Amino acid sequence: MFVVKPMTKGIFVFSVSPHRGKRKGGRSWFFFRPSGYKYMVLPLWSPKTWLDLGGKEREAMGSDEARKPRLLCLHGFRTSAEIMKKQIGKWPQSVLGKLDLVFVDAPFPAEGKSDVEGIFPPPYYEWFQFDREFTEYRNFEECLAYIEEQIIKLGPFDGLLGFSQGAILSAGLVGLQKKGLALTRVPKLNCLIIISGGKFANPTIAENAYSSPTQVPSLHFIGETDFLKPYGTKLLESFVDPVVIHHPKGHTVPRLVSHDKSDETMLDFIEGLQKLLPGGATTTARADTKLVRVDSTMAAESAGEV
Repeated sequence: MFVVKPMTKGIFVFSVSPHRGKRKGGRSWFFFRPSGYKYMVLPLWSPKTWLDLGGKEREAMGSDEARKPRLLCLHGFRTSAEIMKKQIGKWPQSVLGKLDLVFVDAPFPAEGKSDVEGIFPPPYYEWFQFDREFTEYRNFEECLAYIEEQIIKLGPFDGLLGFSQGAILSAGLVGLQKKGLALTRVPKLNCLIIISGGKFANPTIAENAYSSPTQVPSLHFIGETDFLKPYGTKLLESFVDPVVIHHPKGHTVPRLVSHDKSDETMLDFIEGLQKLLPGGATTTARADTKLVRVDSTMAAESAGEV
């Protein structure tokens, strides 16, 4: 009898087995690792056992490699999750292979023409709406509630990766969460990657979002010809020790290349995150919701425990 649980690299297999391995907490554990996959075999110790397929078993197993930072990706104004996948997909596999990225569409269909029409196909979405001066927002609270629901549904996450309007949101959400004004039902954000970002222009929201320096690790991409360059540069003042990648392009997700060492900067940032981030995002994901009941006398007999 097997209970199978996917993991980042391979699967866990919880198996009824008479074998004896490492003894831990009164349970018998047996580990094996064929063909690059990771398995854990757990003999059952009673006729009726509930196995938590979330945190404890995975923590007991441990890992011989650093886990990937898990980031929710917020796309740009009047684009989409699918478009952002393609934009980020320009990055080398040496970088993408170290990140666990989840992409979601913004909650509102685009109310006007998209700048990417003719480059990327529709549909297009926007996170919230604003006036000509960018100081009055519409559907902003609904946007925050939607992002929180996505984190609850798809998370947990270590942090956010945002581009353009998604970057402005990402950069401000840490401060709003700290003040208890957003994302109150989810774990705190612990890192940010900001591409072509800036600050909220709404005075009230900005006062709450940037009232104190943002201390989470952050990586900022600033383009030399990006119309948001002055705003992205100003945003740096609200962060403690931000890491910055300057690139010669405009309002775009830039490639990471070796000649300007942007790929090295990115990899160094990710490796730093792997050392600093708590182990909860992948080792305890949904630990209280993934329960499988194993109810069998045969199971206990196979384990040699009755």
